[in-house]
Amino acid sequence: MSELSGRVRVAVDAMGGDYAPTEIIKGAAIAAGEGRVEVILVGQDDIVKDELSKQRVPADLMRCVHAPEVIREGEAPAVAIRQKRQSSIVVGAKLIRGGEADAFISAGSSGAVAAAAATYIGMVDGMERPTVGGGFSSFAPNIVVMDLGANVDCKPHQLLSFAIAGTVYARTVYGIQNPTVGLLSTGREEGKGSEAVKEAFPLLKDSGLNFIGNIEGNDMLMGKANVIVCDGFVGNVLLKFYESIGDRARVWLMGKYPRVKGLVGYAFDRVLPIKKLSYEGEEEGTGILWGVDGVVRIAHGACKAEHVVHGINAARKAVEVDIVSSLKQELTAFNQRDKLLSKEGVSP
Repeated sequence: MSELSGRVRVAVDAMGGDYAPTEIIKGAAIAAGEGRVEVILVGQDDIVKDELSKQRVPADLMRCVHAPEVIREGEAPAVAIRQKRQSSIVVGAKLIRGGEADAFISAGSSGAVAAAAATYIGMVDGMERPTVGGGFSSFAPNIVVMDLGANVDCKPHQLLSFAIAGTVYARTVYGIQNPTVGLLSTGREEGKGSEAVKEAFPLLKDSGLNFIGNIEGNDMLMGKANVIVCDGFVGNVLLKFYESIGDRARVWLMGKYPRVKGLVGYAFDRVLPIKKLSYEGEEEGTGILWGVDGVVRIAHGACKAEHVVHGINAARKAVEVDIVSSLKQELTAFNQRDKLLSKEGVSP
């Protein structure tokens, strides 16, 4: 935190996202204006300052750090962070490593953000890969899914580490003292699912976590488990399907009942939470990149100013509850019980 103000310092990638830099900087200015954070805008100096001049925010609550390069969607993450070391994503990650920022948020390339965080900030002991966690708060307020897209292919011991991170997430963010853990599969019986899922089952069973076994897709919104573990391929497909439900339900109902479509539209926009599925609950920590040795948040690429505000507040809260230290403590306890596995999947 800033020694002078006591505020959490959040670095924001001003160049990342479908609506950057305008919406990103607008949201950052709103968050800074609330007085709870100090915002560091990272990006091309002339562009950032031009956009910032359009905002009304005290100068002491925002500052700019020049990053002349931009990593675009579609670029290979590992190659991009090596070739573009002056990009807004890499510079933002380095601000955490150098102690100049407490958190970093980007709506840019998710892969590049994860790669930069792992490379330039580093991983905590016991986590081989970073994982993105998030919840479906509209219909299931006490669940978190790990992983939502950071890791497409996972090994069984990595799924175990995701479960540990998810357990810490549920405790620190949702206040659930002994969260239940379920392994997402094609059936509840042990032995169902992919090879990785089948091999992960006994690891989770022997982990000391509150593991309740396999759960299926229709169990998720019923709250059968607080922590749902899956690889990032499954998690990302699941998330995007979930995000689409609100708009599709709205369109279907308006077509089904054209005489009252105005009322339907009003209900979805103002009354029912389903229209906001993508972003509702972001202040509870959706999109935090767990496993890196610092607070990093991956925002939705299509986010607008209001979502940037949510993302910055999520990063601030993650710093305030010290999720990184909580994860380190949990991983240390597992190591002491010889429960964590090596990269080869065998007990050390």
